Amino acid sequence: MTSAGSFEDLLRELAPQVLGTLVRRHGQFDACEDAVQEALLAASGQWPVEGVPDRPRSWLLAVAGRALVDHWRRDSARRRRETAAALDPTSETPDNPDDTLLVLFLCCHPALSPPSQLALTLRAVGGLSTAQIAAAFLVPEPTMAQRISRAKQRIRDAGARFEVPELGERAARLAVVRHVLYLIFNEGYTATSGPDLHRPDVTAEAIRLARLLHRLLPGDGEAAGLLALMLLTDARRAARTDADGWLVPLAEQDRRRWDAVAIAEGQALLTRTLGAGPVGQYQIQAAIAALHDEATTAADTDWPQIFALYDVLDRVAPGPVVTLSRAVAVARVHGPAAGLAALGTLDTSDRLAHSHRLEAVRAHLLDEAGEVDAARDGYLRAARMTASRPEQRYLTRRAARLRPPPESS
Repeated sequence: MTSAGSFEDLLRELAPQVLGTLVRRHGQFDACEDAVQEALLAASGQWPVEGVPDRPRSWLLAVAGRALVDHWRRDSARRRRETAAALDPTSETPDNPDDTLLVLFLCCHPALSPPSQLALTLRAVGGLSTAQIAAAFLVPEPTMAQRISRAKQRIRDAGARFEVPELGERAARLAVVRHVLYLIFNEGYTATSGPDLHRPDVTAEAIRLARLLHRLLPGDGEAAGLLALMLLTDARRAARTDADGWLVPLAEQDRRRWDAVAIAEGQALLTRTLGAGPVGQYQIQAAIAALHDEATTAADTDWPQIFALYDVLDRVAPGPVVTLSRAVAVARVHGPAAGLAALGTLDTSDRLAHSHRLEAVRAHLLDEAGEVDAARDGYLRAARMTASRPEQRYLTRRAARLRPPPESS
């Protein structure tokens, strides 16, 4: 009998293909997407009991087609629309390898906000239900349902077409697609709120979608770099917490717990990609992650090379987050005082004004510089600023370690 996991994998693989076919035939992304979700729910209930049909994609197309017909029948303005193609699975057109990419482009339409792009990508391309997406981002299901509904409405209002964007727009849209997958991975790897440090289900979905993008665009160096970055980073996940669930910083992790298979795959991708074309931000970040993964101990880390790569990244994709990471490399190469000086440039950054990461890094460098009181205050300030309970516990513990000894009577 086919396992539940393989059913889920098959449905997630087929979801964007079926959606692409329906949208290509009928337009109306929102109605087609709702119909596909109904078909996925039906398959989830029937296939584990009755077995996978001989033509699972046709089965899903037929069920989704009937859902579309029901939708149109309930809408008097669409009663006369042609439904034969949707009802006849034998009319299925050959697989178009670009359809999934087109769905990705549509979900990452510039008319949508980044949170809406994330949600719609996970639902339409990832095949996740609204409840699953809501759970992943720790929001109520009705809130997520409204976000997805508004996203589909905006796509309709923007007059988005189901086609490859014009050449001038294609690169920008593809950059958005990559960025959305990157954000999905980051949210899974370090959850912004809640009781867990990471969400393996979300990182796994991000890696699956990055594999899909790389397969659709094998010549795109940044798609390969993005997948390599995810693999090389996620390889450390098991070592990021100890047996009691406490966060373990990179320098203190048991590297024997890192996933050697994922590291090898990420390194191989990177080796094939670097030098084959223009180098972008994800390839550079992957190269930095590879240097961390190659070090057998924290002391063996090639910080001068990492520092040099951050200088390149700062030219290719400048921004406060890059500056923050670069400051850590500066401190490793030139000492904590130099790192603190580099952080000083971020004090006026609106993007980091409400983030705990700047305060946490500053506190760490102050700690290394021997500024105990300032470091303790910084750790506590950072702990108050984050909604992640594992990070709160870690930062509070770091502050407690710096508590001054009680005065003798």
